[in-house]
Amino acid sequence: MGAPRTATWVGLSAILLWSSLAVLTTATEGLPPFQVLAIGFGIAALLGLARTAWRGRTGWRELRQPWPALALTTAALFGYHALYFVALKRAPAVEANLINYLWPLLIVVFAGLLAGVKVRPAQWAGTALGLIAAVLLVTRGQGIEVKAEFVSGYLAALGAALVWSLYSVLNRRFAAVPSAAIAVACAGVAILGGIAHAAFETTVAPTAAQWGVLLLMGIGPVGAAFWLWDHGTKHGDIALLGSLSYLAPLLSTLLLVASGRAQAHWMQAVAIALLLAGAWLSVRAPRAR
Repeated sequence: MGAPRTATWVGLSAILLWSSLAVLTTATEGLPPFQVLAIGFGIAALLGLARTAWRGRTGWRELRQPWPALALTTAALFGYHALYFVALKRAPAVEANLINYLWPLLIVVFAGLLAGVKVRPAQWAGTALGLIAAVLLVTRGQGIEVKAEFVSGYLAALGAALVWSLYSVLNRRFAAVPSAAIAVACAGVAILGGIAHAAFETTVAPTAAQWGVLLLMGIGPVGAAFWLWDHGTKHGDIALLGSLSYLAPLLSTLLLVASGRAQAHWMQAVAIALLLAGAWLSVRAPRAR
């Protein structure tokens, strides 16, 4: 997985896994968000540590990392989710999600500031089409209303977008750290999520079905996805990954419709066309050096 092209595909697979998070999250309805966060990342950490133990000394060596790398990953994973939860509580979901979906665009913007990375015009165009498609998916082509009383929620959503985009780009500075080391960060996020849950929420016992969903989340969109994204952002084409990240809201919407948890709308077809065109432009762009 050392080749940049392969690493980019690895990062893309993380985006595909994240698209399942919305439909899985709806199945945990009734559970406090920080409780879900703590359990999901706790499962991911346990699975990562089990893999480490199975690999023996080699596995334990892979967990070693400079403290700035661990601090960056832990702060980003927890900070993004915490800010997003705050945004959804303090602002309408439509506006909060729209602002949050700035993170793929911001990845492309910040990637252009990296030494040795050049974002091509076609990638800018593809990213712009992705942003337009995300707006259409979230709003269904209808207008949005910005109100002063929701400013704190808007700022939290913008903070979440900034945290995730900056992490994705700055993570490249720690390319020498094995992606397996993210298991330690997952454990840290689980602990921080547990502390936040104890401070602000009331524990709700999950049903058997919800435990199954939490396990799936810990394996996939809250577990393996972050390992895959870590590898992709460290060794792949970061600008291309940013452009293709707009596939996440599209696939997430389609899964919600297919599962009966959302209604089909003609605007979704328009968004699909725009996203496919944007992805085509981004992929056809000369690969950044």
